[in-house]
Amino acid sequence: MDKDYYKILGVSKTATQDEIKRAYRKLAVQFHPDKNKTKEGEQKFKEVSKAYEALSDPQKRQAYDQFGAAAFEQGANQGPFGGGSPFGGAQGGQYGPFTYTYSTGGNEADFGGFSDPFEIFSQFFGGASPFGAQRQKRPTYSITIDFIEAVKGVEKQVRIEGKTQKIKIPAGVDGGSRIRFRNYDIVVEVRPSAMFQRQGQDIVSEKEITFAQAALGDVIEIETLDGVVKLRIPSGTQPETVFRLAQKGVPSLRGSAKGSHYVRIKINVPKNLTSAQKEILKEFDQEGKTKKGWF
Repeated sequence: MDKDYYKILGVSKTATQDEIKRAYRKLAVQFHPDKNKTKEGEQKFKEVSKAYEALSDPQKRQAYDQFGAAAFEQGANQGPFGGGSPFGGAQGGQYGPFTYTYSTGGNEADFGGFSDPFEIFSQFFGGASPFGAQRQKRPTYSITIDFIEAVKGVEKQVRIEGKTQKIKIPAGVDGGSRIRFRNYDIVVEVRPSAMFQRQGQDIVSEKEITFAQAALGDVIEIETLDGVVKLRIPSGTQPETVFRLAQKGVPSLRGSAKGSHYVRIKINVPKNLTSAQKEILKEFDQEGKTKKGWF
């Protein structure tokens, strides 16, 4: 196992705590066993968790910088954390959709810098801790829905606590949204869309047009969340031009307002031209040089 905790998280040795936290959050979401079912994913999740738990605590980070990973190894009595690794004597379990592990050293529980093992899920996944009376009263479960279902809203039939129930997910939820139902909470995860990219309430998509359409102008069709709409492309449109379609984005959870849909234009340059097309372009280029350019 790679013992370079900075390398495992993909940060420099001078990284700030915020940078370390962001790096860990990205990797934890990617490799968490509830999302990544592979053996390699499970191993990677353990690595990044161990690295984060060492580097997120200033005292432990200082010890790591001085002694290396040996400071956290089981039986490394010479290190500042000798006499028991924070992963020695590990215990674990399942709570709702989440798995967890923790360990004990001496008479106190050590959760790797967190007040309890579920603090990490409360912070990064929207999960709830089974520790503490108030949190115990509201179990938390997760559900994964499609991109369009998140945007439009959907009703899902699920089985929770041995009972089949229907839950209504409102339009406009995003990944990580937490919804309260009866005596439990639901954390929503959203599958990405191949066509649309979401940025808050706004939608971004790309549209490829031909060189002729860009030069001459055209009216094209754009697929939006509400169906196909017409978009006028003015003559002389340049690559990467962005057009805004107002009120074609994601609806707000707290009102009727919608975001916008932004269309980024890509221009398709043909690779295989006929002899006639080449001659036309040569003539076009020559005339442009005579006029000292077209742009």
